[in-house]
Order: sequence, then C-alpha cells, then structure tokens
Amino acid sequence: MGRTLKFNIFRFNPEDPASVARMDPFYLEETEAMTLFIALNLIRENQDPTLMFDFMCRAGICGSCAMLINGRPDLACHTKTKDLPGDITLLPLPIFKLIGDLCVDTGTWFRAMNERVGSWVHTSKTFDPQEEEERMDNALAEQIYELERCIECGCCVAACGKANMVPENFMGATAFNRIVRFMIDPRDERKNDEYFEVVGNEDGIFGCLGLLGCEDTCPKNIPLQDQLGMLRRKMGFSQVKHLFRALLPAKRIAK
Repeated sequence: MGRTLKFNIFRFNPEDPASVARMDPFYLEETEAMTLFIALNLIRENQDPTLMFDFMCRAGICGSCAMLINGRPDLACHTKTKDLPGDITLLPLPIFKLIGDLCVDTGTWFRAMNERVGSWVHTSKTFDPQEEEERMDNALAEQIYELERCIECGCCVAACGKANMVPENFMGATAFNRIVRFMIDPRDERKNDEYFEVVGNEDGIFGCLGLLGCEDTCPKNIPLQDQLGMLRRKMGFSQVKHLFRALLPAKRIAK
C-alpha cells in the first residue's frame, strides 16, 4: 500500500457572498506515478465535486494547472506526489485575479502584458502570401524558438519578489523574455530606443531585483537569467544615450 496523503487545499469562491476563505483537508491513498493532476481529479470525482482547479493538456504545455505547491509555483500535471512530503498544501497563484479555489485568471494578465510590450513582429513590409518565407539562419531560429517555449503559465510572475510587491505595474520576466525574443528577430524593425520606451523604467527591467525566482520556478527551464542580463545591458546603454541627449543641448546653450 502507498502512503496516505493529506491535501490542504485553499477554498474560496469570490462570486458567492457566503463563501469564506479556508483550507479544507482531503485524504488520498497514493498510487504509483500519481501526479497532483490525478490526485485533484480523484478528490473532485470522489470527495468534493465543487473543487475548482484548471487543467487542459495534462502534458505541461498549456500552463493551466499552475498553482502554489507547498509554497512553490509549479504545474500540477507534471508534479509527482512521490517527490513531495505526505502533507501537501495547495494554494492559487498570487498576483492574478482569483476565480475560485485554485483557479486564477492568467489570460487577462498575459493579454495585457503582450499588448504592452507589442508582442508581434513590427515591420513596414506588406505581407504577400505568394512570396517565399524569409530565410533565417538555423542557429538564430533555434535561439528564437528557445524563447518561444514560454507557455504563459504564470509561475515566473508568481515567484517574482518585485511583482508581489507591485502587482499592478511590474512587467515581470515573461514580458522581458518576449521583448528579447523580438529584439533578436531580424524581421522586427524596432530599435533599442523604441524598446527603451517600453521597458526602460522601474516597472520594466530597471525594477528587476535580480532574485531569479523566475528562472528557478520556470517549468520549461527557459534561461531567463541570460535574457534579463542581455536586456539590462542593452537598456542601460540606451539610458546612457538618453542622458547624453538631455545634457548636450544644455552644454551648447552654456557655450
């Protein structure tokens, strides 16, 4: 027989005026290769059909089942209970709007983020469906693909110390990753100064505390530290140029 697992699960329905935030205990006998996704479905099917949590792909691709697992953001579908203690606490991700129990609305946040950073190829070229696709070096294509693997699960945002302090404004690592993805794309015609207007401030890359909770919790192991470092260097150089532009006219007047 497997262990008897205790699940302490956050419960609250913001749509129900009578609902009170609480932690409900549930018990399950552990089975071989059990994941939190399997455990939560067993609880909902056999113990409490009102339990709310999200899932879709069950393969670590959609990002829907992200939650706090013993205080750490991760995906329920690829977290095996054998890797956890017998007492498991599950909470919804912070920062995002709570829908109910373990469900949060990441979609609205990520849509606003993508609009804020202009998350599409900016080009003056007119699309012609009859033309061949633009050729790209394989190494560069692989570098772009590496950054495109983000599944927008929200784990990096939930683990970010700065985002937890100022959840309304701070852009977070996923936004920085998106910006770098377009900076290295030769089809995008934006210059560093244009990116600076978006991310060169305290709500952007200069507000990052460098704690790297984002990279530590990314379920896709995207090298976020490298992207943050590259963006900080480029935006720092742009900031120096902005400073000189502000000072030079004053020097001319003084002469």
